[in-house]
Amino acid sequence: MRWIFQGLSGSHAHTDVSATDPRLRGRTYTIPFDAVWKAALKVSNKQMRGWSVLYIDDQTGVIVAEALRSPWKHKDDVRISIGLDENGQTRVDLRSTSRQEKWDWGRNHRRILSFLRLLDRELSARPDQILKHIGVHA
Repeated sequence: MRWIFQGLSGSHAHTDVSATDPRLRGRTYTIPFDAVWKAALKVSNKQMRGWSVLYIDDQTGVIVAEALRSPWKHKDDVRISIGLDENGQTRVDLRSTSRQEKWDWGRNHRRILSFLRLLDRELSARPDQILKHIGVHA
């Protein structure tokens, strides 16, 4: 239940290699950038319900989308960053921000987890292809 309380702390969630919640540490893949980029585009465009991709830049590795929430038709902002880390591995990070509410009730956190789960599946990523990060928090 810890993740619920994290979601109550504001109107956004993002990945970070030192996140307390290991599921929010983003992804570092031993899979080439091009394959991860194509899979992220497919997940963003076709598998995330209610998402509309607004901006794509393969040179900077950025995908910007808005997520429509029913039944109120509120929109949230999502930014996906894909690039190479200092070791040449493909790194994926996300930020999800609510436009209207001061509190997101864990919705942005769940959106990030859903995207990463679908991306892993789309890539058919084996456990040895997803590098683990040891956070600074115990």
